[in-house]
Amino acid sequence: MTGNPALGVVFHWIGGFSSASFYVPYKRIQRWNWEVFWLAGGLFSWLIAPWVMAFVRTPDLFGVLAATPPATLFWCWFWGMMWGFGGLTFGLTMRYLGLSLGMAVALGLTTVIGTMGPPVFHGTIGAIAGKTSGQLTLAGIVVTLVGIVVVARAGQAKSREIGDADRGGEFNVTKGLLIAVFSGVMSGCFAWGLDAGQPIRDLALKAGTDPLAQGLPVLCVVLAGGLTTNLIWCLMLIVRNRSAGQFFGAGNDPTGVRAPLLHNWLLAALGGTLWYGQFFFYTMGESQMGRFGFSSWTLHMASIILFSTLWGFALGEWAQASGRTRMRVWSGIGLLIAATVVIGGGNMLAAGS
Repeated sequence: MTGNPALGVVFHWIGGFSSASFYVPYKRIQRWNWEVFWLAGGLFSWLIAPWVMAFVRTPDLFGVLAATPPATLFWCWFWGMMWGFGGLTFGLTMRYLGLSLGMAVALGLTTVIGTMGPPVFHGTIGAIAGKTSGQLTLAGIVVTLVGIVVVARAGQAKSREIGDADRGGEFNVTKGLLIAVFSGVMSGCFAWGLDAGQPIRDLALKAGTDPLAQGLPVLCVVLAGGLTTNLIWCLMLIVRNRSAGQFFGAGNDPTGVRAPLLHNWLLAALGGTLWYGQFFFYTMGESQMGRFGFSSWTLHMASIILFSTLWGFALGEWAQASGRTRMRVWSGIGLLIAATVVIGGGNMLAAGS
């Protein structure tokens, strides 16, 4: 199956919008600690939604997974668990390096590791770089990295102008760079988990799964790894903060006001499902990218940053920034859009050759 790279780009954009949107419902959750709403939403992100969608779209899901070699299941789970560490440390990167440097290092590394890791590991990078289609795709990856830096620097300028810049007392280059490198490398491991799941895709297709849905069983295993990491961390915080009662209505308000239980769970379910939606559409997009499926990770990262920034405009976060700063961020958005077009063009050229 050669796929349709143009359709793949559209799917990646939809996934990026879903990822950029998931935190909007979370921000409206009331009187729950971070660890409580993160785990509540995560149950839908990493467990409920993946298994429901894979079960609906995959004939004989359990037979496919039972026939999968144990080593494949382990590596999918393992890379998912490593990715979980990257997500948990991303916030510390912003804390110690600030928005501009933190985003540039962490997201840049995530993009490079997640995109280039699999073809380097499989020894196909030379063949890719030797063709015009591959060169065009690689050029799009470089444009993405430039766009990330431009958006990050615009975010730093906005923070400085409106007075919400990072506190200088927490800035620590040595500690921040170490954490940023760790976070960036670990976050890119998700792409390795998806790459390790190729035998699962093959079995799913053999079972009669629609090619667009072939990656859904892989997500069940990779996200189980992410659930493992996040579950352990959240349970540690729940025990330390004695916040378990919030799942059942107890609030974190010292006056004893109870949390709106149904309201919070519905928002957690919506946010968690939106989060999963990014990879639901990611797998569909990846299935259409043909021989250069590795470029899907760059498209994914570019789309997330693009739509996250647009959400910032929609929520008024850039309203007080100067015209120069807004022009800078729009330049970054333009670069990210251009990158997706260039990468899609490279994939289309490869599909036609």
